[in-house]
Amino acid sequence: MDIRETHPFDLAPAEAIRLQERLRKQVRPSGDAGKVSLVAGADASYTKGDDVIHAVVVALRYPDLTVVERVSAATVTTFPYIPGLLTFREGPALIEAFRRLRSEPDVIFFDGQGIAHPRGLGIASHMGVLLDRPTVGVAKSLLVGTAAEPAVERGSTAPMLRDGETIGMAVRTKERVKPVYVSVGHRIDLVQAVDLVLSAARGYRLPEPTRQAHLYANTVRRERGRGERQTSLPTR
Repeated sequence: MDIRETHPFDLAPAEAIRLQERLRKQVRPSGDAGKVSLVAGADASYTKGDDVIHAVVVALRYPDLTVVERVSAATVTTFPYIPGLLTFREGPALIEAFRRLRSEPDVIFFDGQGIAHPRGLGIASHMGVLLDRPTVGVAKSLLVGTAAEPAVERGSTAPMLRDGETIGMAVRTKERVKPVYVSVGHRIDLVQAVDLVLSAARGYRLPEPTRQAHLYANTVRRERGRGERQTSLPTR
């Protein structure tokens, strides 16, 4: 994928927060992704106490969700683990993985928040601005706001609210399994984001794009931990 100019990630936390506040003005929390024929999931994995970040992108044909491409990259980070600023740890490795992706996904799913973030710029929104692609945040827990528990049936939803504003949707992707928390990343509206998450959920809590990315990221991390670690290694 071609990626327009990014920004430095090795910032002090206070500088990172100021950058988030500037970038959130570029987020487009609405839009139509159009005809979707290819989706992707992105995730990062690292061992506690280790500064090597392993990032992957998995592209899947839509709607059958057959995996068509997998890429990975690893970088060393100096940015500390701070909730709300995780993009500054994971971003460089993710950017490198996307650069290696030959596919051109119509929508990208991220394991994390979109606009449901203290400064409105979770990883799905931040990366969406940098990639200039429709993106969706699919998180396993709330970072800000509140949400009622959806009904137990698959497809049930409940709004995520912050100061009376809907910032996402709690979505039951599998009956009687904990919901996921879906928020707009960039260039897509919440209705389409929820519809895509539900249509991409095939019997598991996580939709296939982020589920496949999560599995692959852990595989890459384990394999490189057995002596295959490099600062960057493509896998296709």
